[in-house]
Amino acid sequence: MFLPIFVVVLMSFNDQSSRNSYTFDGFTLANWTDICAPYQLCESLGTSLQIGLLATVLATLLGTLMAFAMVRHRFRGRSSANLFIFLPMATPEIVLGSSLLALFVNAGLAGVLGFWTIFVAHVLFCLSFVVVTVKARLAGLDPRLEQAAADLYANEWQTFWRVSFPLVFPGILAAALLSFSLSFDDFIITNLNAGQEVTFPMFVWGAAQRGIPPQINVIGTVMFLVAMTVVLVGELSRRRRAAR
Repeated sequence: MFLPIFVVVLMSFNDQSSRNSYTFDGFTLANWTDICAPYQLCESLGTSLQIGLLATVLATLLGTLMAFAMVRHRFRGRSSANLFIFLPMATPEIVLGSSLLALFVNAGLAGVLGFWTIFVAHVLFCLSFVVVTVKARLAGLDPRLEQAAADLYANEWQTFWRVSFPLVFPGILAAALLSFSLSFDDFIITNLNAGQEVTFPMFVWGAAQRGIPPQINVIGTVMFLVAMTVVLVGELSRRRRAAR
């Protein structure tokens, strides 16, 4: 599983003899010192990061509220809502992407396809993953902890911020990280609703037709190191809390 990642790390230091060369021709640091050399690479990366962050924030906020409503409350249509939440996860991306494109076109937005239509599309398909992740965390909480807080004269607001939210936060953080990863990585839905906008996955796909520049491997290595750092920090924090 990790072998392709090690290849990406190795090729980030590759001094390519030509753009169509996929062998290690020599060691160089130039790929790391001049990441933005390929035309439009950094622009597409910035677009993906902006959309990913914005979509993550909104999807996590809405998904967390929906998860609390579905776990903590009984209302008419609750079972149907649970079913509809799973549909975007089970629907093939080509179907979801073409459906969103039809929605935007029928809404008269065909001429403005771009950053904001990609953002809306990403929020919609990330929402389901957030709800499912946070719901799983909420379902595993011990309700007696909140009851104990109420017995100690804490009101609902105090109980939420001092008891419920700290316990649910690991699930919310996991959902946010998953949302960002899905948004940053998506190609099919984005390609159908991007218009003239170019995200990083679309840039990689276009570059593959002419020869992938080694700077793409640099960005892949950086993203892997960032993900590993987040996982390690989270694991160390968990062990410290367990030790206390």
